[in-house]
Amino acid sequence: MAHRAIGDLFTLVKGRKALEVFSESVSGTNRYIQIEDLRSDNELKYVNDPSGTLVVPNDICIAWDGANAGTVGYGLNGLIGSTIARLRPADETRVFTPYVAKYLQSKFEVLNQSTTGATIPHVSRDRLMGLSPAIPEYVEQRRIAAILDKADAIRRRRQALLKDSDELIRAAFLQLLEGLPDSRISIEELLPATPNAIRTGPFGSQLLHSEFTENGIPVLGIDNVVTNRFRWAERRYVSAEKYQELRRYRVFPGDVMVTIMGTTGRVCIAPHDLPECISTKHLCTISPNRERLSPEFLWASLLWDPVVRAQAAREGKGAIMEGWNMGIVRGLLIKLPTIAQQQTFAAFVRKMEMLRIKYQTAELQANELFSSLAQRAFNGQL
Repeated sequence: MAHRAIGDLFTLVKGRKALEVFSESVSGTNRYIQIEDLRSDNELKYVNDPSGTLVVPNDICIAWDGANAGTVGYGLNGLIGSTIARLRPADETRVFTPYVAKYLQSKFEVLNQSTTGATIPHVSRDRLMGLSPAIPEYVEQRRIAAILDKADAIRRRRQALLKDSDELIRAAFLQLLEGLPDSRISIEELLPATPNAIRTGPFGSQLLHSEFTENGIPVLGIDNVVTNRFRWAERRYVSAEKYQELRRYRVFPGDVMVTIMGTTGRVCIAPHDLPECISTKHLCTISPNRERLSPEFLWASLLWDPVVRAQAAREGKGAIMEGWNMGIVRGLLIKLPTIAQQQTFAAFVRKMEMLRIKYQTAELQANELFSSLAQRAFNGQL
């Protein structure tokens, strides 16, 4: 089975930024394809640009710039934005686009981790065009692509289950919200009368990067919160001695953490088995008065209450540095159900979170199946 370089099989053309984007299709417009459209169905947008870069279903689209550089999509029809490039088969009788697209999807990490550019990372053209998949006969490419499509469909169904579980929690929260009076109360009024019930830091020289250690007391940051569920990501530690200096920034099980710098407005609840650890200045940590406010209801309010999100966005833009801060979080106004209503909602959240663990396990298995099949397929073993 011969291997052929992508540069021998495809021509590459970059997209261009649209001058005006429409939310609805009007006469003379084409669908406007952006990076989000490469991963899943996104809210449709349209553009009128006779000089734009057109893609058709037999082309491959690849995210060229940014954190998602290397993401691949195909089967699309429209004009691509400036952050996407088009790969068009030089000979459509020799290359079955879905086969090569699946190959490139399996090479995402290779492409994403070999990006160039100091400010904005972008795909290395030489790296991409130098990749050399095995190219069997056209009918064999179709057979392999069909097998991978089935494995990919299983993977997508598992991903959809995770998304659906989030939507069910959100719907339950909004339903509870609708039945409440219009009155609201600030988060500050729902804190216990104890020191540091809401806190952020340490700042400046209190914790230097050079003071991180390879083991000790964990230090939590944005990466632990960014998915809106607590997760262990990059591990950072401080020594036991340094921890004693920074104990006021400890995060306790059941605390609600909010990102206030960088990627703002992400929220999670510290798990019940959280060991002793502290937060960074990128987080605002809240220990609510649990006789009045459950962590699960506060988490949902910060994520999905449209009034809360609007207030935070409005006040965040007025800050010296755009973003959230502890003062903004203190002043956020939430609706307050009875504690019994909150506990019922919290029980539902916990039940759904247990289901999510099962879904995540199934998703991991589906991803491993797809990766194994893809590796065998592109090594000529499928």
